[in-house]
Amino acid sequence: MLPATDTAVGGFSPGLQGVPGTLGGVPQPRVVVLDYGFGNVRSAVRALQRVGAQVELTADRDAAEAADGLVVPGVGAFAAVMDGLRAVRGDQVVDRRLAGGRPVLGICVGMQVMFARGEEHGVASEGLGEWPGVVDRLEADVVPHMGWSPVTAPDGSVLFDGVGDERFYFVHSYAARSFPLDVQPGPQPPPTVTWSDHGGRFVAAVENGPLSATQFHPEKSGDAGARLLRNWVAVLS
Repeated sequence: MLPATDTAVGGFSPGLQGVPGTLGGVPQPRVVVLDYGFGNVRSAVRALQRVGAQVELTADRDAAEAADGLVVPGVGAFAAVMDGLRAVRGDQVVDRRLAGGRPVLGICVGMQVMFARGEEHGVASEGLGEWPGVVDRLEADVVPHMGWSPVTAPDGSVLFDGVGDERFYFVHSYAARSFPLDVQPGPQPPPTVTWSDHGGRFVAAVENGPLSATQFHPEKSGDAGARLLRNWVAVLS
């Protein structure tokens, strides 16, 4: 198991009423960025702090389960990210949080592993299985897909409120190119799926109850990414 860093790096300022976890006297949502060895964790921490979250970078299971929001970053190979998650029991943490309706945000490969399976170099790896479907290689002339691309967000998206017409920063060779969830009638709204295109359309983001995820990097997407993270943090309050 990777060691927990237990590093609190949130936005508390001693001059603001002297109360940890407040900003100008307003309580800050507590967010854990899961530190399991895969992801742009420092960039994510700074970006979340700037939009008003009290952020802790840790692999501690109790802290990850107790936080108002959990961010699962991810870079690298699908199978390696899954191995890293399992090493810190991150798979169990995600499952327990979602079973209790507690928000989780996956970023890049942290989004990909929410699907049932990933296929890289002819090898299939089991994902977390929160959504059905397969993550596989993009069918494009140029791979990886690296740079700024527009997205098509549906009406009613919470994440993309105010930024549905903006571009976001992608760095990836693999993606979910379909979203085959069979939506049954019931009290829960259907997932909100946002798409982008690189040699064909792929899933750029999903909002599904407490589980949200983006294929792009909001922490590297300038003002648009900051607004998207602020939208997510706002639902934690």
